[in-house]
Amino acid sequence: MAASARSLSFFPRLLLASRRMSIWTIMMLTIALLVSLPVLTVLAHVFVPAPDVWTHLATTVLPRYLLNTAGLVLGVGVGVLVLGVGTAWLVVMCRFPGQRLFEWALLLPLAVPTYVIAYAYTDFLQFAGPLQSLLRDLFGWSAGDYWFPPVRSLGGAIALLSLVLYPYVYLLTRAAFLEQSVCVLEVGRTLGRGPWRLFSTIAIPLARPAIAGGAALALMETLNEFGAVQFFALDTFTTGIYRTWFGLGERTAAAQLAGVLLLFVLALLLIERISRGKAQYFHTSSRYRELPQYELRGARRWLAVAGCGLPVVLGFVLPALLLLEMSLTNGDGRLGWAFLPYIFNSVSLATAAALGAVGLAVLLSYGVRLAPSPLTEAAVRVSAMGYAVPGAVIAVGILIPLGWMDQQIYALFRGEFGWDVGLLLTGSGVALVYAYLVRFLAVSYNAVQASLTKVTPTMDAASRTLGKTAGGTLRRVHAPIMRGSLLGAGILVFVDVMKELPATIILRPFDFTTLAVRSYELASDERLSQSSTASLAIVLVGIIPVILLSRAMRHSRPGSADSDH
Repeated sequence: MAASARSLSFFPRLLLASRRMSIWTIMMLTIALLVSLPVLTVLAHVFVPAPDVWTHLATTVLPRYLLNTAGLVLGVGVGVLVLGVGTAWLVVMCRFPGQRLFEWALLLPLAVPTYVIAYAYTDFLQFAGPLQSLLRDLFGWSAGDYWFPPVRSLGGAIALLSLVLYPYVYLLTRAAFLEQSVCVLEVGRTLGRGPWRLFSTIAIPLARPAIAGGAALALMETLNEFGAVQFFALDTFTTGIYRTWFGLGERTAAAQLAGVLLLFVLALLLIERISRGKAQYFHTSSRYRELPQYELRGARRWLAVAGCGLPVVLGFVLPALLLLEMSLTNGDGRLGWAFLPYIFNSVSLATAAALGAVGLAVLLSYGVRLAPSPLTEAAVRVSAMGYAVPGAVIAVGILIPLGWMDQQIYALFRGEFGWDVGLLLTGSGVALVYAYLVRFLAVSYNAVQASLTKVTPTMDAASRTLGKTAGGTLRRVHAPIMRGSLLGAGILVFVDVMKELPATIILRPFDFTTLAVRSYELASDERLSQSSTASLAIVLVGIIPVILLSRAMRHSRPGSADSDH
């Protein structure tokens, strides 16, 4: 009887708890639900039976998907760690010619989409390209007289993706090195440890979370990659999802492939967490002074210049010059008025996604500030998980529920009013913007949250005592203070959307083309020179936020000569 009474009282308590929820908590839970819907849809379809198609995939292409995806992840992981960590240590702790230039130049490859660098190097390194043609002219070779490494291969994809993605590791690792206390390094030096032992035994362990975070971001982008691996004819899970959905017309099988790819992502995150164990990383001193730098002399200084210069030249300068040369000599024939729709579509989608992502990030950040609880913190974690999910997975997870909703809306208006409303959700840019928000909300949230935490709570209290509501405080007090961070978050999302390809290809409405899609379509038809125009436009858009990001990092270290504090 007592148990029955307790069970009957559960629902009134649940109703009372829901009434006590603030509007901010309800809003955060709603955002978390909408962001998680695509992932939940994909996971739900994993258990839907599709024996015939799945058997066909398992016996034909699935082993190749597994091997290529695993090889790509492993190779790119090693490449970005070597390039990112090594260059970060050199520019922070060593003095050599061009060091200040390399601090920001090493971030420039972030402006180059992975598929763009694949197009540029394929044109440059192929048999009929300028490099092999020059070698044949110089040495009198003909076809079959020499061996040249194939760029359109797994090894070529690993090399090119590493050149574009290493800045994720460099960015976070450099920030971690800049934040390290000089006292820790001084203790190491008094114990007789030279630069190499300081690097391997002190700096690396302290920066381990940042290094792992940067590597995780790079590997997420590797799993998300579509344009480059499709162009190189590499069968990975991302290309398999696209082929299964549009080639075979099998939504369930495509969703199940997306579920397997999602397991890859979860496995990466789990491996990193397990490898860290219970270890925690703290700075034991609050003393921050200018970090001691080692003056490199002789051959070491030029090796440092080469080590920092090669990634910049190969990852940005050479591809940009190749794209510029191709664009000027034999660029897109539609350059002019016919090219404007591509620019308008790209900019309008990127602007809408940037505004939406920043707005949602502000609501989430401020909601946690006003109503901190395990429930709201869980909602934030769920909302920020989209960046770890490949764009192809998000696209599949969006098409299924929105396609069903479109059918219901169409049937309703057709039956009740005789109106042919078409596909309101999947036939417009709504699905695309939704995918971008799911994918890039974490980018804006991290920037906004970091800025909001610097606003002292006393400002909130003072504003509330003056009669301002929570919304008024956000609008009148916090927004002006966070203006720079809000702009930076919006710029980052804008550039990411301009470069995004997998979700755009899958979700774009009929006859709707962006710069990324235009570049991909021309390159897929082996018209690399024509694709260079759209590719170069994407690169130019991405340069500005990269430079702004580097300038902000330089002023980020307490005690730095460049810091304002």
